[in-house]
Amino acid sequence: MDEITTVFVTESREQLAALEAALLQLESDPEDDDTLNAVFRSAHTIKGGAGVVECDFIVAFTHVVENALDKLRNGEIKLNVDLVALLLACSDHIGNLLGVLEAGTPDPDAELAAEGMALLARLQRDWIDDKPAGGLSRSGPPSPREEPVQSSGGGEVETDCWHISLRFGPDVLRNGMDPLSFLRYLASIGRIVRLETIADAMPDADAMDPEACYLGFEISFASTADKAAIERVFDFVSDDCTLHILPPHSKLADYVSLVLALPEDTMRLGEILVRVGALTQSELEAGLRTQQEPGETADDTIGGAQQTPLGEILVDQQVVQPELVEAAVVKQKQVQDKKVAESRLIRIQADKLDTLIDLVGELVIAGASVHLLAGKSGLGDLVEASSLTSRLVESIRDAALQLRMVQIGETFNRFNRVVRDVSLELGKDIELAISGGDTELDKSMVEKIGDPLMHLVRNAMDHGIEAPDVRVANGKPARGRLELNAYHDSGSIVIEVVDDGGGLKRERIIAKAVERGIIQPGQTLTDSEIYNLIFEAGFSTVEQVSNLSGRGVGMDVVRRNIQSLRGTVDVSSTAGEGSRFAIRLPLTLAIIDGFLVGIGRAAYVIPLDSVVECIELNQGEDVRDYVNLRGEVLPFVRLREMFEVPGAAPPRQNVVVVQYAGLKAGIVVDQLMGEFQTVIKPLGSIFRHIKGIGGSTILGSGEVALILDVQALVKRCAANANQGAERLQIESVTR
Repeated sequence: MDEITTVFVTESREQLAALEAALLQLESDPEDDDTLNAVFRSAHTIKGGAGVVECDFIVAFTHVVENALDKLRNGEIKLNVDLVALLLACSDHIGNLLGVLEAGTPDPDAELAAEGMALLARLQRDWIDDKPAGGLSRSGPPSPREEPVQSSGGGEVETDCWHISLRFGPDVLRNGMDPLSFLRYLASIGRIVRLETIADAMPDADAMDPEACYLGFEISFASTADKAAIERVFDFVSDDCTLHILPPHSKLADYVSLVLALPEDTMRLGEILVRVGALTQSELEAGLRTQQEPGETADDTIGGAQQTPLGEILVDQQVVQPELVEAAVVKQKQVQDKKVAESRLIRIQADKLDTLIDLVGELVIAGASVHLLAGKSGLGDLVEASSLTSRLVESIRDAALQLRMVQIGETFNRFNRVVRDVSLELGKDIELAISGGDTELDKSMVEKIGDPLMHLVRNAMDHGIEAPDVRVANGKPARGRLELNAYHDSGSIVIEVVDDGGGLKRERIIAKAVERGIIQPGQTLTDSEIYNLIFEAGFSTVEQVSNLSGRGVGMDVVRRNIQSLRGTVDVSSTAGEGSRFAIRLPLTLAIIDGFLVGIGRAAYVIPLDSVVECIELNQGEDVRDYVNLRGEVLPFVRLREMFEVPGAAPPRQNVVVVQYAGLKAGIVVDQLMGEFQTVIKPLGSIFRHIKGIGGSTILGSGEVALILDVQALVKRCAANANQGAERLQIESVTR
C-alpha cells in the first residue's frame, strides 16, 4: 500500500468516527442542521478521497449513501431510528471496505459485496426511490418571500426560483439580436414564473433612437439547471448585456453546504465559488478584471495601495450573495488552520516508537552504570558530569514516554454506539455520560483496555440497569445512566464504569459462592471480598442467560487482562442505587521512577509514586506486624521473612510507607539506597505465580533487582490492620 493510500485510509477512519458520532448526536436532535451537514461532509470527503486513490468500490457505495444524506438535507425524507441504524450500518460497511483496500485486495469478497448490496438496496427502496410513510420535510414552512403556486394536483407547492437581472445594451438590435428569442430559449430549460420589464433606461420620445434597445428584465426562473447552463443561454449576447444570476434561497443553503464539504485543498476564493457552481468562470474573470483596474484600490496602507477584496467586488456586481462569500472565507480559514496544524504534526509507525522507547531504556541502564562508576572513582568533576548526563537522560526518557501518551477519550467515544445498539436490543433507555476523556495513558494500554471496558459496559447495561417499568416502580427515572470516567491518582490512572441500576445482589453472590465451593458456609468476608467473587471463572448469579451475558464467561478474563497490564479492578455496590467498577492502571509499562531498597545482599525497587515517607523501625516494634504512625495503625510486611532471605536482620531497620488506592502499609527493609530510574523487564512465565513481585530491572552494576508489587503487599497488610487497631487500643488503655 503506497503512502497516498495509507494517508487516505487513516484519514477516512477518522472521518468515519466523526460521522458515527454525528449520527448519534443527530438521533437525539434531528433538527440540528450543523450536525447533519457534518455527516454529509464526512461522507463526501471519504468519497472524494476514494476517487483520488481510484478505489471504485468505495466510491460506488459512498455515492449512494451520499444521495440519501442529500435527500435528508433537502428535507425530502425524515430522520428516524431506522434510518440512523441503516446509516450506522453503512458506516460500518465503509470501514470494512477500507480494510479491503488496506489489505491490498482488488475487490471485496462475495460475502462483503453481498452485504453492501443489501444495504444499498434498503437505502434505494426505503429512502431514495420511495419516501417512507409519514415522511416530513425538515425545511419547515415556506419563507415569507416565496409565493405559493397551484400544482397540477391542486395542492400548494413552494416556488424556488433563480433571480435573473438582465439589462440589454443599446446595440443589441443593431447587431441582429432579438431580445425575446433569448427569453424563449430560456423557457426551454425551465419555467419563467414572473417577468418584469424594466424601462428605466428609456429616454424621452424626442431623444429615442429607433435602432437602439432600452429594455431590461427582472425574471423569476424555476429550473433544475445550474448557474453555468443559465448563463450559456446568453452567450451570444454576453458582450451586449449586463447579466446577474442569483440562486434560489434553498440553493444558497446548498451552496454553503457544498463549500464547507469541499476537500481540504488550498484554493482561492473565486476557485471555491466556481467549484461549487455558485459563480461562473466568466463572472470570476469579470470580477478579477475589475479588481485589477487602477481605480479599484482600498484605503492606502503603509506598504502602499491595497486591492479591494474580490469577494466585495463580486457582491457589488450582484453575481454572488454575501453569505456565500462569507462561507468561502470560512472554508479558506479552515484549510489554512488545518495546514498549519498539519505542518506541526508528523505520522510515524508505532513500532518505531517502541524501538525508541527500548533504546531509551537501555540508555537509562547505561546512564545508571556511568553514574555508579563515577561515584566509585571519587573524581568530583566526573561525578558532576555524570549527574548532568543523568538529568538529561531523565528528560529524554520523559519526552520519549510522552510520545506514546494518547487521550483515552477516543476509546470512550466508541461506547456511544455500543450503548445505543445494546439499549435498543434490551428495550431499555440508557444514557452514557463521559468525563475525563482528556486523561492520557500509554497507547499500548489504551489498545488493550478496550475489551475489558466493553465487557463491563455491556454487563452493566444487561444486569445492572433495570427495565424502565421496574425503575419507575422503584421511584427512579425511567432512563438509566451509565458513566465512564477517567482521572489520575497517585501515579496511576483510574477508569470507572458506574451505573445507577439495582446493584450487586450480596446474598445471592454468597449463596452461589458456597454452592460452587469457592467459600465455606458461615465464612466471614468483607463487602469488597464478596463483590470480587464475581471475577471467579464461571461465576454467575443470573438465572436466565441472555445474548449478551450470563454464562459466567468473561469477568475472569476481564480481571486477567487488567492484571496483565499491572493493574487492578475493584468493585463497590449499593443495593438499589448502582455499582462502581474502578480499574487502576500504571501510567506506562516501560520506564518508571523507582526507590531502591536492600535486603541482605539483594536489591528491590519500589515504584516511587507509591512511596509516602520512610521511618525508622524502633526497638520493640520488631516483634509485631504494625507500628503506631502518629496515632494511625500502620500494618507492615517484612521482606526478609516474606522472601526467606537468609541471615540475621541488622540492628537498625527502616520502614518504607507506601499507599495504594487510599490504603497505607509499611515495607520493612534493611537499607535505603535512594531513587533509581527503572526500566521494567517482564518476568518469565515460571515466576508469575510469585506474590509481591511485579517485574524486574537491571541495575547500573549489571545486577538484577526485583520490582515490588505494591498493590499485593498493601492488600496483604490490610488483612492485619483491624487486628493491629484492636491491639493498639489495648496498649493505649494499659498505658
